[in-house]
Amino acid sequence: MANDRPSNWNAVDLLPAGGLEGKAARGTPLRVKLGIDPTAPDIHLGHTVALGTLAAFQEAGHAAVLIIGDYTARIGDPSGRSGERPVLSADELDRNARSYAEQAFKILDRDRTEVRHNSEWLAKLDFAELLRLTRTMTVARMLKRDDFANRMAAQEPISVTELLYPLVQGYDSVAVQADVELGGTDQLYNLLAGRDVMQAYGLEPQVALTLPILVGTDGTERMSKSRGNYIGVAEPPSDQFGKVMSIPDSATADYWRLCLRRDPPELEPMQAKLALAAAIVTRYHGEPAAAQAEAHFTRVVRERGTPEDVPVLEVAADTVHLPEVLKRQFGESTSHWRRLIEQGSVRVNGVPATELNLPAERLSDALVQAGRRRFVRLRLGTGALEPRSRPDAAGC
Repeated sequence: MANDRPSNWNAVDLLPAGGLEGKAARGTPLRVKLGIDPTAPDIHLGHTVALGTLAAFQEAGHAAVLIIGDYTARIGDPSGRSGERPVLSADELDRNARSYAEQAFKILDRDRTEVRHNSEWLAKLDFAELLRLTRTMTVARMLKRDDFANRMAAQEPISVTELLYPLVQGYDSVAVQADVELGGTDQLYNLLAGRDVMQAYGLEPQVALTLPILVGTDGTERMSKSRGNYIGVAEPPSDQFGKVMSIPDSATADYWRLCLRRDPPELEPMQAKLALAAAIVTRYHGEPAAAQAEAHFTRVVRERGTPEDVPVLEVAADTVHLPEVLKRQFGESTSHWRRLIEQGSVRVNGVPATELNLPAERLSDALVQAGRRRFVRLRLGTGALEPRSRPDAAGC
């Protein structure tokens, strides 16, 4: 087992000082915990920053404990948020939880990862035990955290369930007897609260290790599914490649260091970004897929050509609402596509669409382009509005 300090593991905060060295000096593997709430179907590159550090601990001989927060997701983590997060249905959470572990194994060693769902212990908490948990921290201390303090000052509501979140996350550390907990810098309060909860339950407190927050493709906001600035690890290769190429040059170095744990190559900006996109796609899909994705990007975006294999969508032989067609093919909302049409970002046979409803005579074999990388060909049919094919090569 290695006793490496994580100085090269992207650590921002490592508290308490000397805590990790003290635990590692025992000579036994540490139990390193990372919790992820399954609030969306996909893990994105922002999640992989912490997953990569968990994998580094794993490679150093420590025990990686991945907690899928299928129960804490019902509360909603308030960290860094200006309001309470909407709670998903039980069915949505179950579906997301099942996919999260599989996607995490693109980074972690499946055979050496302990995957736990916190419903295992949280669903069994009775009211007496919940009261015991609430005694581990005061309300006054909770309200000092920045996100709560700001909302109090703005006279915005804070629910009791949000106050419970850091305590419940801390109880996860009790349940798995964590030595170290990982999280983004926005999680520092929760990780430190976990130390208090563990001490109250008679356990040695965990070490808190925080990691940088990865900005999304917009280069300003943190990567988030809800903001639409994310790059999913399970996305098709051409989608991943195109999204990486859309990040601003200023973010490229951080993506190299945080997503791939490498220093950026000394190349001019476009070449560095092409190498980054290829490296990310290779990591999640392999070299052949990366080569195909780069060829697709060159043809469609750099040379402004049409993909070789465009998906086909059958539509009814009458007037069709274009935003609805785009929603069926590419996802997002009809209001999203309506805005893009109004901005001139959707083309039909190379001409910017000016109408939301397309007459039948314009549908026959019409090529619809949404943005720079998304294409679909419309065919007159029975009106099923079902994609006949949607190969990965079609891009994003």
